[in-house]
Amino acid sequence: VQLQASGGGLVQAGDSLRIACAVSGLSFDSHIIGWFRQAPGKEREADSCLSNAGGNKFYSDSVKGRFTISRDGAENTVYLQMNSLKPEDTAVYYCAADSSSRLRVGVMFYHYWGRGTLVTVSS
Repeated sequence: VQLQASGGGLVQAGDSLRIACAVSGLSFDSHIIGWFRQAPGKEREADSCLSNAGGNKFYSDSVKGRFTISRDGAENTVYLQMNSLKPEDTAVYYCAADSSSRLRVGVMFYHYWGRGTLVTVSS
């Protein structure tokens, strides 16, 4: 299983950015996918998670209404569309996956992790 996040960069507050996670070695039908962030000096936490069937989605309170998770089965890619970015969104963003039939949010439930992509939001 491999996950590779990409698309991070330096943006200004209020801008939008879409980051992507290229996935290989697993099936979306049997795995949950999550986007997590880790800001400097802080613990890694979930921003958004997607169930294996794609019907259930989780968004943390801090990103609800601004971020959207989606997946493209043909491209084996999961996206996180981030709108109205704020300086506090600055973090390394990781995508992760695990085999599960239930949508899970905690970091401890995800066994496959990719390298992160850095998103920096300037004020």
